[in-house]
Amino acid sequence: MRRAPIAAALSALTLVAGGLAASTGAQAAPGCSVTYTKTSEWQGGFGASVSITNTGDAITGWTLEWTYASGQQVGQHWNAVITQSGNEVSARNAAYNGSVPSGGKVEFGFNATYTSANPDPVSFRLNGTTCNDTGTPTTTTTTTTTTSTPKPASFTNPVMWQDFADGDIIRVDDTYYYSASTMHYSPGAPVLRSYDLVNWEYAGHSVPRLDFGAKYDLNGGRGYVRGIWASFLNYRKSNKTYYWGGCVDFAQTHIYSATAVDGQWSKLSTINKCYYDAGMLVDDNDTMYVAYGNTQISVAQLSPDGKSEVRSQQVFQTPSNIGTLEGARFYKRNGSYYIWLTRPANGQYVLKSSSPFGPYTVQQVLLNMPSPVQGAGVPHQGGLVQTQNGDWYYMAFIDAYPGGRMPVLAPITWTSDGWPRITTVNGGWGASYPMPNLPPPPRQVKPMTGVDTFEGTKLGPQWEWNHNPDTTKYSVNNGLRLSTATVTNDLYNARNTLTHRIQGPSSTATVALDVTSMRDGDRSGLAMLRDSSAWIGIKRDNGRNRVVMVNGLTMDGNWNTTGTGTEVASANFTGSRIWLRANADIRPGSGRQARFSYSTDGVTFTPLGTGFTLKNEWQFFMGYRFGIFNHATQALGGAVTVSRFELSTP
Repeated sequence: MRRAPIAAALSALTLVAGGLAASTGAQAAPGCSVTYTKTSEWQGGFGASVSITNTGDAITGWTLEWTYASGQQVGQHWNAVITQSGNEVSARNAAYNGSVPSGGKVEFGFNATYTSANPDPVSFRLNGTTCNDTGTPTTTTTTTTTTSTPKPASFTNPVMWQDFADGDIIRVDDTYYYSASTMHYSPGAPVLRSYDLVNWEYAGHSVPRLDFGAKYDLNGGRGYVRGIWASFLNYRKSNKTYYWGGCVDFAQTHIYSATAVDGQWSKLSTINKCYYDAGMLVDDNDTMYVAYGNTQISVAQLSPDGKSEVRSQQVFQTPSNIGTLEGARFYKRNGSYYIWLTRPANGQYVLKSSSPFGPYTVQQVLLNMPSPVQGAGVPHQGGLVQTQNGDWYYMAFIDAYPGGRMPVLAPITWTSDGWPRITTVNGGWGASYPMPNLPPPPRQVKPMTGVDTFEGTKLGPQWEWNHNPDTTKYSVNNGLRLSTATVTNDLYNARNTLTHRIQGPSSTATVALDVTSMRDGDRSGLAMLRDSSAWIGIKRDNGRNRVVMVNGLTMDGNWNTTGTGTEVASANFTGSRIWLRANADIRPGSGRQARFSYSTDGVTFTPLGTGFTLKNEWQFFMGYRFGIFNHATQALGGAVTVSRFELSTP
């Protein structure tokens, strides 16, 4: 980032106390300092941000003026009303940010063009006063103590480089929540939490167990690439309740509810029809509607208790020149109803009507928009959310296999006649944008990387099992004990494989295993898990342990096992404690690899086997995960203890 002598952050507007509480009084002594930053620059254009610190008395309206020396022209702007005459630029406060306390800050940003040169302005004037940081408040102020981490100027896409597809995003007061697909992993439908739309943490799961039949238990069948698909998450203020709903197995729609996303979710109802790719709207009059469908888009009205359907009708038939539309999200803005729809996997469209049941008019939002991540697909699907300050954002995802589908974020503006527009950078989805204009978070969210020593008596929400676990075969008590739950030579059939998403663009998982209680025929280790898999771990046979690297675990297009694995390398192991490591490169594209190693002391690691090439086709939908497993090939009764898991990035 190139900073000017007068420098700041390209961030969305924010007002902060700055350690001072504003007092009432006349604006007797204006004063200001300004920082100015170019956050991005390309041939003929640039993005910039301006931050004003009020060093004088509190003000109730502001105009900032500056002069460009080389004919730069301001274009798209946000959080200020900007006009330009020749080289003279004037930025006036928006309706919601005119009041700035003494010591407070206000920030705004814009994109602009230039020809041959792009020097920074040399001075600024706030309400006619030159900003030179010499203003002194003349009224009494009350000092308060605030401690916060400096807010970054901008964020980078993807905002989460982990596999969170088909997202639904909502805001409840000052907190944002995001729900995603999980297919055959259990618990299902994770809920993430954020206070700034950029930094997220795991909060809980809306579906505690995949209670949809024996195949989700790996008992007489398998549920691979079934289960939790695109589903909805919303909050109803009237009863302070969260609702999740999704169609499972193309047959029934299951609705779950909770009073807190990190609390206990329970099944509220099962509706005997499929709300395919559904989005929920809670209308101003508290009526709940669900938009759903593929190509033929319908709207259902739910009963007041949310348990049944009152009415449903088709509201839109996708024209043949568009193709397929699905992935519905349902919104209301300024009296108009919007159904947000994706054209998989390269477009986004929106329907607009004055009634929830139509008729609807369609507009294209994007088609083949350049991705913010090299090698990844077009941003699409996902949902919209409005911030506390009235701004709108679109959280989509990009196909980025072998890692999966990663969320990306972009600001949204609206035309005068009420149609949404994505704020682009150089004609594409921006690799970075200004940080959203939001209040300081009440706390820092828990990072998605780091160490887990399995404290307490239950797993954290970052963990999901491959299908439902046998709860009698594992326990958490300052360590994770995995008893064998299945006798099989097929890892894809083995119950109680515990999975963790991979952090991109590359990351390393390290697990510490105590293998003292393994029995002959047991297999335990750390896998790169998908429809083409490999692992490193311990094989115990004839009273002897070996550390091995195995690849060639494969499935066909119907998710039946076609290969149970081939041992590539091995070494004798006589200890009781081993550290297993997998390093995964999940940048989008072909030829990405994972590599395995092990250690007998947790310090020095020895590579084992060959690099494992990750499959990057999309058809399995879910991306690669790290998987911790322990299964039997002869008889049950063995166990391992996982004392530590670490997910780290370079």
